[in-house]
Amino acid sequence: MGAQTESYRGEVEVVRSVCRQTLERNWREGVRQEDGVSFAYTRPSPGHYPFQWYWDSCFAASSWRRFARERSRRELESLLAAQAEDGFIGHTIFWDTPLNERQRLTYNVLSPGAPMTASIQPPTLAWAWRIAVGDPAAVPAIGRHHDWLSQHRDLDGDGLLWIVQPDELGLDASPQFDAIWHGHADGLPGFVRLVRRNRAHGYDLRRVAADGGPVCCEVMTNVFHALSSLALGRPSLTGTIIERMYDEKAGLFRPLARPRTRGEPAVTWAALSPLALPDLPEAIARRLVEEHLLDPERFWLAVPPPSVPPTEPGFLRRNSTLGIRRYWRGPTWINAAWMLWLGLERLGYGDEVALLQTSLAETVAAEGLREYYDPYTGRGMGSTDFAWSALVMEILEPVREARASFLPGP
Repeated sequence: MGAQTESYRGEVEVVRSVCRQTLERNWREGVRQEDGVSFAYTRPSPGHYPFQWYWDSCFAASSWRRFARERSRRELESLLAAQAEDGFIGHTIFWDTPLNERQRLTYNVLSPGAPMTASIQPPTLAWAWRIAVGDPAAVPAIGRHHDWLSQHRDLDGDGLLWIVQPDELGLDASPQFDAIWHGHADGLPGFVRLVRRNRAHGYDLRRVAADGGPVCCEVMTNVFHALSSLALGRPSLTGTIIERMYDEKAGLFRPLARPRTRGEPAVTWAALSPLALPDLPEAIARRLVEEHLLDPERFWLAVPPPSVPPTEPGFLRRNSTLGIRRYWRGPTWINAAWMLWLGLERLGYGDEVALLQTSLAETVAAEGLREYYDPYTGRGMGSTDFAWSALVMEILEPVREARASFLPGP
């Protein structure tokens, strides 16, 4: 079911054209001079994000398959071209653009000339390959990458991954981290000290945890990890995510932290992100939708879903505080809408899907591909020409495979 008025169809045509033009404009390819390695990737936003970011590339590859499928493969192969011998792939790859002195303070590098950061991002590669290219299990390098994550970021041996600082999640300044990292959270003055401390520990999870942390087993990170594991044909992690992170009383998922926090971390859209898991039990999924996502006071605003519900003390409608950009504290991001839409689509919430389609089509047709949007008015915010917002086409023109999150059946 979809919103199929003449106005809607016209807006979708506008959005499709904007998505193609943005992806083409942001495309970059070249050869790294020092070793002759070729690269090709989609800059997240040329003016603000010139490098190759790991999960941005995974999202861009998913979008490219609608316009130029060979670029999907090249995008993801560039991540593999940067891969270390042990399978590690960093959060950000610099290719032929060295960091300046200021960037070296906050980028998670171990040395000034490092080719990529020593930190991770949500492990999306195998799932993105499944969506855009084919079977990731047929590519040994993809398996090695996800093996590295399991070997180095699974603190308890149960299959779940932990992060050592907020930006490893990609939801940099999300208020769910306020109770975990406090004054060292992303965007605050203490964040530079956190980077320095983790750099001294080589971004080694066990060393950071042994030094007192904080470290976090975060929900959305493990949703992507679980999707990639299923894409590789590996055992499902959904049961473990439920066992460790599902708050049955509240009907949503919560992150774990060491040391443990006083009180519960703030609720954000990540608490609902398991909706993207195709094997999430229906009873849990419907509680996420009906008790939380469709609440008009919290997540089901004019342009849903806000990254943080306005009922949370940490909600910020604007994108900065005292001149400091603090991401993921209120505005709506398209990748979050896509992840939650996967659950709505799978569960058959046709009327709600149609409302979401209408809202996003109107918003993006009017504002273009922005980094994020005001959840009340749809006003575009943050960077312009933001590539991963091309994921909006997955919602506006869905394909059958989305009902199973693009994964093969049992």
